[in-house]
Amino acid sequence: MLHLADLTKVYRGRAKEVRALDDCSLDAGPGEFVVVQGPSGCGKTTLLLVAGGLLRPDSGGVALNGEDPYSLSPEDRARWRSESVGFVFQQFHLVPYLTVLDNVLVPSLAKRSDGAGERARDLIEHFGLGDRAEHVPAELSTGERQRVALARALLNRPKVILADEPTGNLDGDSSDRVLRHLGEFAADGGAVLLVTHDPQAATYAQRTVRMADGRLCE
Repeated sequence: MLHLADLTKVYRGRAKEVRALDDCSLDAGPGEFVVVQGPSGCGKTTLLLVAGGLLRPDSGGVALNGEDPYSLSPEDRARWRSESVGFVFQQFHLVPYLTVLDNVLVPSLAKRSDGAGERARDLIEHFGLGDRAEHVPAELSTGERQRVALARALLNRPKVILADEPTGNLDGDSSDRVLRHLGEFAADGGAVLLVTHDPQAATYAQRTVRMADGRLCE
């Protein structure tokens, strides 16, 4: 479902170059939950951004269901992301002045759907947030905010979820809950690629990959 082949990405600064990705290859199939573990600065976030069509690699290929996002125009790539990929970030990136319901509905701005409102409400209930639907993010706990972000990522029924340290700001119980929901998504036939330095996440994955200095190893 997700195919990353021989990816290289170099950040060039005044003083030196940083090889964030160094010939990285990785596959994630339907129903697979893959965790990439490694220390801060090893290239994990860069890998995720490249995989999600947000950062063009210097070389190598990305394909999701056989489609290369970097062959698309910027407009078509944005549409592709809204239809194919769900993103979950450590900092949540919720819109502070929108309610929980409206935050979950944000992806529907890129992909119109007559049933978006009903699906958003179903997801809010599924994640135990039914009594929070009209609250804004400042009125939620940290764990609740991450569940809102996960519901938002699932709104358009993506094929792949890309998660960047989704449990980094959560306590143990909240982390378990988020990881369990990601496992359910994979069990239903989706693919999950989660990057983290949290060893707890590996207990939910079918496969764990180590990353160091821009390189991957099983």
